[in-house]
Amino acid sequence: MEQLREMIKTGKMDETVQHVKGLLDSGINPEDILKNGMISAMDIVGDLFQNGEYFLPEMLIAARAMQKGMDILKPCLEEGGIEPLGKAVIGTVEGDLHDIGKNLVSMSLKGAGFDVIDLGVDVSPEKYIEAIKNHNPVIIGMSAMITTTMPNMKGVIDAVTDAGLRDRVKIMIGGAPTTGNFAEDVGADFYGEDSTSARDYAKEIVKAS
Repeated sequence: MEQLREMIKTGKMDETVQHVKGLLDSGINPEDILKNGMISAMDIVGDLFQNGEYFLPEMLIAARAMQKGMDILKPCLEEGGIEPLGKAVIGTVEGDLHDIGKNLVSMSLKGAGFDVIDLGVDVSPEKYIEAIKNHNPVIIGMSAMITTTMPNMKGVIDAVTDAGLRDRVKIMIGGAPTTGNFAEDVGADFYGEDSTSARDYAKEIVKAS
């Protein structure tokens, strides 16, 4: 497991894939690989990022290595009936095509054991509502990277409220121009300064439910 954690930390995608396959072939429980290898590695990466020892490029390559390993591991987890921590729906709001921050949050949530439904970019309120009805997530996340699309976050929250779904989900927002005060103003439950804080909040929500 230590080797797997190190491979993910350093972003070695091909080596991560081969090592996960090797662990599975040797009979290691898929849940152990997930918790003690992948989730543990991404926790370490998140701590390094928060401490200023890792920056965005290091986060991205580590997250991509983790995702490649998850592609191998996920069918085994599903076959074994291992449930995810919960479901999370995320996307970049309507009118905004930026996806790096959203992708980091997606990968961080996956690394923590969530089943992530990534709606992509330029996501309308209607798509969020449809996803909530179809997937019953515990949390939805919205990203905006330009000031002109920030009001669309409130549009989503208002639409979710009007559809009678607000009590079913927690809503977190993030992105360069957003702030904690803005999150409070638009009625979001949480503002994530980075992908690690978003991941930690999502984990807290599951524990509290």
